[in-house]
Amino acid sequence: MPKVARRFDAKLDSPGLEPDLSSPKGARAAGRSGALDGPTSGLAPGFVQGNLAVLPADLAGDFLHFCQRNPKPCPLIGVSEAGDPRLHLLGEDLDIRTDIPRYRVWKNGALVDEPQDILKWWRSDLVAFILGCSHSFEEALIEDGLSVRHIDRSTTVPMYRTNIACVRAGAFQGPMVVSMRPFRPADAIRAVQITTRFPAVHGAPVHIGLPQLIGIEDIAKPDYGEAVPIADDELPVFWACGVTPQAVIQAVRPPFAITHAPGRMIVTDIRNSRLAAL
Repeated sequence: MPKVARRFDAKLDSPGLEPDLSSPKGARAAGRSGALDGPTSGLAPGFVQGNLAVLPADLAGDFLHFCQRNPKPCPLIGVSEAGDPRLHLLGEDLDIRTDIPRYRVWKNGALVDEPQDILKWWRSDLVAFILGCSHSFEEALIEDGLSVRHIDRSTTVPMYRTNIACVRAGAFQGPMVVSMRPFRPADAIRAVQITTRFPAVHGAPVHIGLPQLIGIEDIAKPDYGEAVPIADDELPVFWACGVTPQAVIQAVRPPFAITHAPGRMIVTDIRNSRLAAL
């Protein structure tokens, strides 16, 4: 996929550094060094990427139940021990404090920092949750010959807060966030068929067409990511999105939390094929 490789090379901040972005270990190393600060879609083809949510241990139980009750937006693929930044089952050298290109730090629901590592923010009581990411099924869409608009345009997928309420668990409640990809009707049907095979990474869409029915007033103004054009013969297709915890954090306002910056994921050593249901 040379087009994707060039795209991410262009987003490297250190001109002399050329990490191997086609491998999970190389992608993580690029994030760890600070060389990579762009979206991770298209990196390490064939391997699962994950969304991040980090919370204090006294809130971790409620958040675990929240994920279990809302598997579409929050498909859980890994949980750390309290205070341990390493998840060896997802990557032997993986360090959740450094290996994501950019993070978001929240206090009482307000965004207070967007660093390239969270070493200074890490605490012994923090628990990291890794949630499945739509980048896994995007690869399957592309392999089937479908065009994914934001990848073609080298931008971050557009994401929107909706009026679809997540199922409450303890303190955690709030709206589902969705990601959008436009397709012609026949391709939309095929996209539904393909993504249904990946329930561990959001699965089938939650809505097609008529964005106002799920509370999206202006499709050209996403809450996260970047807008993409939708042709007159295309339908917007919406999938549950792993940015949902960020909307929930803004709604619930826990004293402290950390997430990934939208589009910047943790790249794991798990192969996408392991998460396919069929």
